[in-house]
Amino acid sequence: MIDLTTPKGRIVDAALRLAAIKPWREVSMAEIAQGAGMGLADLAREFYGKLGIVSGFQRLVDEEVLRRARPTFGKDENARDRVFDVLMTRFDVLQPYRAALRSILADGGVPPLPGTMSKLLRSQHWMLVAAGIPADGPAGRLREAGLLSVYARVFREWLEDDDPGHAKTMAVLDRRLRNGERWMQVFEDAHDRIGKFASIFAPGGRRPGRRSDGAPAGASQPASPAGPPPSAPTAF
Repeated sequence: MIDLTTPKGRIVDAALRLAAIKPWREVSMAEIAQGAGMGLADLAREFYGKLGIVSGFQRLVDEEVLRRARPTFGKDENARDRVFDVLMTRFDVLQPYRAALRSILADGGVPPLPGTMSKLLRSQHWMLVAAGIPADGPAGRLREAGLLSVYARVFREWLEDDDPGHAKTMAVLDRRLRNGERWMQVFEDAHDRIGKFASIFAPGGRRPGRRSDGAPAGASQPASPAGPPPSAPTAF
């Protein structure tokens, strides 16, 4: 369970309890402070405003999913299945807060302020890590963006899925991940080809069909001058 005993946790808990019973836009910071059993000064020390509280909740959810993540995976488990399990775990963590999240989403959700997208991508970065999928470098950025697109679509389905088994959510998630997997493979193949092409023009790069000395492939090597053998290589 999410730790709601810390000052941040108490504030998030109070905000979400209020959002579950009234429109999010009508929830005031004073009400949240009162619900958390603290003064406004204490609340302001933890969060600047309601957007910060929503971001704080997202961070707590990330941490709880990571706590539940398995440290290792079986060799027969493919990447798509691992991501599926991690995202369904995330929905399990969110389940007690569905009413509050519906209220927040009905009020426009999280506005696209500077930094919002980076926080959303950071969340998906850790979901990839929890699934044992590389999430660094340019390919990792592509995976983060792709997973965020999948998650955002499935999240709305989950909010309206009242089936205790969440069959519809799982079906949509599986379909979206399969489609995303195909597109991601296309992007990663393109990225690899671009990287290989760019390396030709990098300092020290070699064009296909030419030796390192610039001569066409297959041309005879010039005779080595007499003298002592070259020093041993410093790297392989």
